[in-house]
Amino acid sequence: MERGGGFSVDSFVSVVIPTYNRPYPLAELLESLSRQTYRSFEVIVVNDGGVPVHDVVALYPELEIRLIDRCNEGHVTARNVGVQAARGEYIMLCDDDDLLLPCHLERMVAALEHADFAYSDVEIVQYRVENDQRLPMARFLFAYEYDLEAMRTFSTYVPSGSVYRKALHDEIGYFDVSVHHYWDWDFFLRAASACRVTRVAAATVLYAFSPDGDNMSRQMGDKRRHYLRRLCEKHGLGDLPVKNFWLLLDEPEVARRRTESEVIWDGQPMVSRFWTQKKRATIDRSFLGLL
Repeated sequence: MERGGGFSVDSFVSVVIPTYNRPYPLAELLESLSRQTYRSFEVIVVNDGGVPVHDVVALYPELEIRLIDRCNEGHVTARNVGVQAARGEYIMLCDDDDLLLPCHLERMVAALEHADFAYSDVEIVQYRVENDQRLPMARFLFAYEYDLEAMRTFSTYVPSGSVYRKALHDEIGYFDVSVHHYWDWDFFLRAASACRVTRVAAATVLYAFSPDGDNMSRQMGDKRRHYLRRLCEKHGLGDLPVKNFWLLLDEPEVARRRTESEVIWDGQPMVSRFWTQKKRATIDRSFLGLL
């Protein structure tokens, strides 16, 4: 893989977003993309058999969005579909319920001047939902030094917002469906062995976390153990236990890697055009009902 060749400040990025039954969070993500200071990008939304989102996408005509509708094949396959459809020299991954601060993409592309793969720190955010609007309840800075050997025991890589050269897939292949929950950990370990990785010390991604298990299941069942065993066998990680995410953060070998990061977010919710439109329609219906 060519290292660092062809970089320019106008490099084109393909933002790949798998989505499933989350039209309101997806709209918030598109809103955050519409506010990016870096503008040379396309958006590929892969609807993995969820509710239609054409009306969400239509509200952001200034974004170059391609919507791919698929039957439900799982989020890993949806990501592969999105990457394969990408036209950009670079790929940015993003979950449909996460958000990007306006400076995010600009900073990530700049970081690739001397690297092939860049990821940022994040703020983990817990929300409550009122009238389909997500309102922040709690926030936690997730910032850890990049230590590849330590990341073989506990991954501090959050895929949302990470940007890398699309050519990386020609060398290491696509996302591995067989490890399912651990696709991101597997991808990172493979990428780090093949290219130059850099961490951007700024929390420019808001990562949605639900204690009820939207993003990380509280029920550590047999399937999760099965996929972790596959990951361990694939990378020679030994016999790693399946543990609660928050308990892992307090373990000494993880806690010692905590580091400082630039915190930028003002704590305000992201109000999308989709929510605003629905809110106005509700008000209009209520008004007509009074006539």
